[in-house]
Parts: sequence; C-alpha cells; structure tokens
Amino acid sequence: MSPADVKLRPASAADLDAINRVIEAAVMSWKLPERVKRLSLPSYRYTSVDAAHLDMVVAEDPLKNITGIAAWEPAEARDTPAEHTALLLHGIYVHPAHQHQGIGRELFRAAERAVRNYRYDGLLVKAQGDASGFFICQCMNRLQVEDPARHYANRFWKRVEQ
Repeated sequence: MSPADVKLRPASAADLDAINRVIEAAVMSWKLPERVKRLSLPSYRYTSVDAAHLDMVVAEDPLKNITGIAAWEPAEARDTPAEHTALLLHGIYVHPAHQHQGIGRELFRAAERAVRNYRYDGLLVKAQGDASGFFICQCMNRLQVEDPARHYANRFWKRVEQ
C-alpha cells in the first residue's frame, strides 16, 4: 500500500474500537517487557471523553479499515520551548502490518497542517523511546531535560512555518 492509497479523515466516537485495536497492536510491538506493555496499555487507549477533547485523525486503507491514528491538543506553554505556542501530539500509532508504508508520515503531516490552521508556533511530542527515530526523521529536535521531575525524557519540538 502506498501513501496514495491511504485516506485521512477526522475520527469519530464510532471509530474508538478500531482506533484502540490499532493502538493495542502498535503498543504490543514496542521493545518493552511484555508485563510493562500489558500494564501500560490501558493508559494509551482512547475513550469517548478523549474523542470529545482531542483532535483525532485516522488513516484508512481502500477497504475503509483504520490503519493509523494521530491525536493532538493545545500544549501548555510551560511545556514548550521559550514559551512558544504548540500543539501537543499525543501520539501517532500505525498498525504493525501497515508500518513503513508512509502512513505515519502522512499522519504527522496532518498534525503539521493543524499547527498551521490553528496558527500555533510548532509541534511538541513526548515520544515512546522506540519512536525517537521516526520523529527525528520528521525534522523534530530533541529537547533537553531541564527538570527531570517534570520533563519527559523523549520530548521533541518542531517549529512549523505558517
């Protein structure tokens, strides 16, 4: 499947079961101990409350199967570099059977478009360790951990030009 075969659209509450199946498959593919994955998985699943408060976009294949999800919301100013405005990218999840086909990149571009549409300065993400390479390939910059009690270790920032 090529990126041209993928259709992005806003997610709806009706998509939550399919979205959470994609997230579960993605999380279970991470390079973490199985117990850690099982215990942390509930915190990654989206609920109807999340659907009401987050902007979510899904990627669909030609058969309308959801193969990926991206979600974001406004970031708190104290979390962004130099008090810039930003969208906080909660995550990009692509089903393992569809990874390395450009779906994650298309979902990332959708988040960049949202930054422009909302007229924010950039995009912030607190990434899972395995995903660091992906975000670096999207020209994001790793932020220094200045306050270990508050800053996530794998924070990335990208200024998005209007």
